[in-house]
Amino acid sequence: MGHEAQGAARSRHRYQVIPRTLCFVTQGDDVLLLRGGPQKRLWAGLYNGVGGHIEPREDVYSAARREIHEETGLQVSDVRLRALIHVDAQDPDVGIILFVFTAEAAARTVIASEEGTLEWLPRDALPLDHVMEDLPVLLPRLLAMGPTDPPLSVVYTYDDDDRLVISFA
Repeated sequence: MGHEAQGAARSRHRYQVIPRTLCFVTQGDDVLLLRGGPQKRLWAGLYNGVGGHIEPREDVYSAARREIHEETGLQVSDVRLRALIHVDAQDPDVGIILFVFTAEAAARTVIASEEGTLEWLPRDALPLDHVMEDLPVLLPRLLAMGPTDPPLSVVYTYDDDDRLVISFA
């Protein structure tokens, strides 16, 4: 089957998603979080994982490793897909699909990031009042997953008051 048989060109009128990665790097009992810099449009001053867009012809695991390395300087192992999150961004034509990973770092030394400040934080003392709004629900589940647990299937929508609603399959 050739590339035209995939039907992408004929599907422009259908709902589309933007693929992104979100990665949580651990070492022992600590997790590496990025506190968004003051210039960030969406999450200035809040903690989140690292990640970004998936490039053309890039598989999701390579994208996760690339984003981790670009934003932290770390080489990681044990990269595991932990969740697929479909984000309904209230646009009838476009949404977001997040491929959420965990990974293990052998070293703790990180590079400076234009995205914000990288900080190693204890898993049992995460600053959950200073994180992206989904992390108090999502992050404990991700960090508690075993090596053979299947990825979570999650949908993020927003209610009439524009509050996040998280639904697990």
